[in-house]
Amino acid sequence: MNQQDFELRKAVAAADTTRDVVIAADGLGAVPAVLARAAPARTCAIVADDNTWRAAGARLAEVLASAGTGTASPIVLAGRPRVKPDAETSHGLAMRLSADGLLPIAVGSGVINDLVKHAAEEAGTAYVCVPTAASMDGYAASGAALREGGFKRTLACAAPVAIVADLEVIANSPATMAAWGYGDLVGKLVAGADWIVADALGEEALNAGPFAMVQDNLASWLGDPAGIRARDRAALDGLMRGLVMSGLAMQAHGNSRPASGSDHQFAHLWEMEEVTVDGEPVSHGACVGIGCLSMLAAYEWLQRQAVESIKPASLAARSASLSALRAEVEAAFPLSFMAANAVAETAAKAASPAQVEQRLRALRDNWPDILGYLRGRLPKAAAVRQWLEMVGGPSQSAAIGVSPQKHALDYARARMIRRRFTGLDVLHDLGWLDRAVGDLFAAGGFWGPARAAA
Repeated sequence: MNQQDFELRKAVAAADTTRDVVIAADGLGAVPAVLARAAPARTCAIVADDNTWRAAGARLAEVLASAGTGTASPIVLAGRPRVKPDAETSHGLAMRLSADGLLPIAVGSGVINDLVKHAAEEAGTAYVCVPTAASMDGYAASGAALREGGFKRTLACAAPVAIVADLEVIANSPATMAAWGYGDLVGKLVAGADWIVADALGEEALNAGPFAMVQDNLASWLGDPAGIRARDRAALDGLMRGLVMSGLAMQAHGNSRPASGSDHQFAHLWEMEEVTVDGEPVSHGACVGIGCLSMLAAYEWLQRQAVESIKPASLAARSASLSALRAEVEAAFPLSFMAANAVAETAAKAASPAQVEQRLRALRDNWPDILGYLRGRLPKAAAVRQWLEMVGGPSQSAAIGVSPQKHALDYARARMIRRRFTGLDVLHDLGWLDRAVGDLFAAGGFWGPARAAA
């Protein structure tokens, strides 16, 4: 057993729900044995959409039939241009599963996995995941990112009992999907930094095990963007392992903190607003990649400031009241459903001036250690932009349908949609968020006209 297989096995042992992970060139052939271990004597049903049925569902049905595995008729979900991540769809699927006592096998990528995960939870059954692309990190994660009443939220539900990834299926998926997965994985750079900061400021203690599951091998998993674009099997294996390990880390910790920070706050904002390019919704991973660049650039800006010289009491005295925060949020979100949820999330992490002062003192006192982490573990935003270009993903906000003007405003808006404490909140506590954004979008700044056109 090589080191990466050993670490994967350790991560599975630490996971809350998932008990079997196979990532192999002939993964589909392993599904009957995995089902026999994970869910013996259960009647299974493949759940796919039109595309994933053609990519892997039909072949998996043949494998299961040849092995004598009990299967019901497949459930092929329809949607144009693609199936939507709506909770209403998962409710209907749950009714079908429950009525026939079926164990679902999710054959697909992000949306199919989230729909089946949530439906299985409602139906009171386990499920098995067969990814068809290395496109996102949610395969092994607890919780499903679905829309309820238009607002995208993570709904509580268990992760799959087993995951079987066939590298040939992964390699034959559209190349853009691996670029999406790479964007999702690169966001872990920022997630790690955000957690380090939250721990140092007393907001959320670091959990060393799940943190290490993601961060220790992240540089290796991200190290061959050109190979991923060229469908190199070893590079895709690393990408898939990184995405699955991120999900297992979330299981081990009990929430998404090990793999989701301010990078995902940008992404969730844009996904809720349904940003499109040429009429097509932009993928989660593409949004996370731009969110990651947004925060890498912000953290670089912060490193250049004299944080060690701040006066916490003076800065904290300028903190906005809860009523002022509410007014700011409502003005930032003209759509009522988004405003109501953003107000609730912002209020949940609102702090008194005394609490802000305490956080800023911790920031100042711990700044040498924080700065050491940022300089030692975060690559430059310009380098990550090149990685995203090499893998074939977007590297400018305009490429995901977000104008520079909107992007600049969204630094503040992204902070408001989640209660999780991140680097955006540090800049807000300092009163520096607007100045940071102004510098980043000015001529010569990371998102400035000259740089953006480069």
